[in-house]
Amino acid sequence: MRASFVASIAALAISLPAASQSKGSAYPAINLPTWSQQIAIREGWLVKRHAALLEMMRRHQIDMWIVVNEEFHNDPLTEYIAPPRPYTGNRDIFVFIDTGTALRKVAVTGYAEENVQRFFEAPDDPKPADQTLHALYEQYHPKHIGLAIDARRGVQRSLTRDAYLFLAKSMGGDAESHFVPAADLIEEYSDTRLPDEFETYKTLVALTDQLTKRAFSNEVVTPGKTTVGDIRRWLYDQMGAHNVSTWFQQDIRLQRRGRNPSKSRGFLAVEPEETVIQRGDVLHLDFGITAMGLNTDWQKEAYVLLPGEKDAPAGLKLALAHTNALQESLMTRSRPGRLAGDVYNDIMADMKQQGIEPMVYSHPIGDQGHGLGAGLDYRASQQSAAEGKRMRKGSYISIELNSATPVPEWDNQKVYIMEEDDAYLTDDGFKTFLPRQTSLYLIH
Repeated sequence: MRASFVASIAALAISLPAASQSKGSAYPAINLPTWSQQIAIREGWLVKRHAALLEMMRRHQIDMWIVVNEEFHNDPLTEYIAPPRPYTGNRDIFVFIDTGTALRKVAVTGYAEENVQRFFEAPDDPKPADQTLHALYEQYHPKHIGLAIDARRGVQRSLTRDAYLFLAKSMGGDAESHFVPAADLIEEYSDTRLPDEFETYKTLVALTDQLTKRAFSNEVVTPGKTTVGDIRRWLYDQMGAHNVSTWFQQDIRLQRRGRNPSKSRGFLAVEPEETVIQRGDVLHLDFGITAMGLNTDWQKEAYVLLPGEKDAPAGLKLALAHTNALQESLMTRSRPGRLAGDVYNDIMADMKQQGIEPMVYSHPIGDQGHGLGAGLDYRASQQSAAEGKRMRKGSYISIELNSATPVPEWDNQKVYIMEEDDAYLTDDGFKTFLPRQTSLYLIH
């Protein structure tokens, strides 16, 4: 890589967004780099991702890894294994080969692109893909050709049927008999976070948090007038204003004294958009953003004060304290190398001893919102234990969970306090990127 490019990456990384006070706002402005700067920063990350790939391939006994990007049907891995730029060459193919001494990288693209040539062998006048693939197979005869097939998660099974048939026919001979799932390689590659990504991700979390606090304030909510749909639409507009997108639709849930909450698949159901927010309501927001190839996931709770109230009732405060205790248990019991299933069982035992009614459904996050790796989830804890999924130092997780607490001020009606915080795993357990919510946001 050219020295000038490396220097530019360093300069951009240093200038990653500074928070300056925005005019007329109680919150600091959080600005991302320009789009071209974002591409340059991400390509700097790509250099380090590629540098770690050969060891990963060898750990998972993959001699050749092939990612196929279909025009207007992008493979979810493309932006992480190749420069994060548009690919419209009908079928663009990226091949990683363990030559026995080094990692060889070949791009078979419909169009020559100088930025791809900085990372891959990619001639100005590319040969037809079938010729190139056949030649590579005949040269190396890899025993295991890793493809995104036969896996449980979408990003690990993303190869289309037509692309599979094309690879088999093009490579020829007995190549198809050497096709194997690359699921484990894809998981490690996707779940391995770079130290260089940390400050960028923290900035994205800060923006997510800021928009959440604004959404659950009188800037947006007027009790008796504002609807759930108004909050959702405001968040869409704010994402547009901040040049970020999202990987799921933001959801608002609402609990009200004397009202039996609707459930969906074991969780509180999303509130209809036409519901008008009233005094005394407990509001919950599930919200996340996508930018620079990274994703956040965030859940927070607010209380709409009744006339004369200056704070939330003690019972609701206790409900939040129970969820905070559940968070603390998860964070402190997690350690690099521990089996995720064992950690989950320890958390459940701790909550039973404390008399707290818990529910844990935490998941890795980063390249994907519902990321790959060792999750702490009531649905997958035993499966994770059976598969031997161990927690990876430095990986990011969304600590997503809730607890249910009878609230005396609500005639002992159960209130569910659902929280979600993005965190990273250290030798001492998970650390959150921002302080956790320990008091309900108050809406006057």
